[in-house]
Amino acid sequence: MDQEKLKIDTMICVMARLINNRETVFHGVSSHMPMIAIKLAQATHAPDLYHLNIPGGVNPEMRKVSSYSTAGYELYDHSRSQFPLADVFDLSMRGKLDVAFLSGVQFDQEGHVNASVIGDYHRPKVRLPGGAGSAVLIPTVKRALIWRTKHDTRTFVKQVDFVTTKGNIDRIITPLCVFCFRDGKLKLESIHQTSSSEEVVANTGFEIEVDGVAITPDPSREELAFLQKVDPKGYRYIEL
Repeated sequence: MDQEKLKIDTMICVMARLINNRETVFHGVSSHMPMIAIKLAQATHAPDLYHLNIPGGVNPEMRKVSSYSTAGYELYDHSRSQFPLADVFDLSMRGKLDVAFLSGVQFDQEGHVNASVIGDYHRPKVRLPGGAGSAVLIPTVKRALIWRTKHDTRTFVKQVDFVTTKGNIDRIITPLCVFCFRDGKLKLESIHQTSSSEEVVANTGFEIEVDGVAITPDPSREELAFLQKVDPKGYRYIEL
């Protein structure tokens, strides 16, 4: 398998393994990888999870979803029931949303997330989309699982240019590794078999401890078979 594609499949499998059965799980827009991870978890070890999304569908039947848009009408039309987006935020603020898959552009070791600007806020080099739902969900969801397909020193920095949000980050999954947030700091939890400790250190802008860090298990044959079955057109590789 192409190494870049294997990195994506590894990220998806890590995300799926972090979901527990009977949890209520939400993903936002432009979230093909989390959406497929949710369906992988549902097909394997978490058959009774609740999959929520932007259109408001609950547990959409993916075999009827042809476009794999993460905000398309099919996630509503081919779902078992409906749960509007406004209610997702209310659910999270009441402490009832178990997992939200979200992202950002910059992260620092203290768990700050920047999705607003690069550079000075008033005269930015780049103005980004902003916090949107992340600003509400990351502080209120039980576990925020962050994924980012770019891992470099401009993404993982000593101090973010702007704090869009901070909160209940549980893991950050990248093409190189998995970070966990413990004792107020991001710590290296595992390194993917397609990477190395040297590569992770070289591409992370803050100090990390690599001694004794686990190796992320590769996707199993069963997991890869499911990914190919549920996503034969390879939409999960859009972010490559």
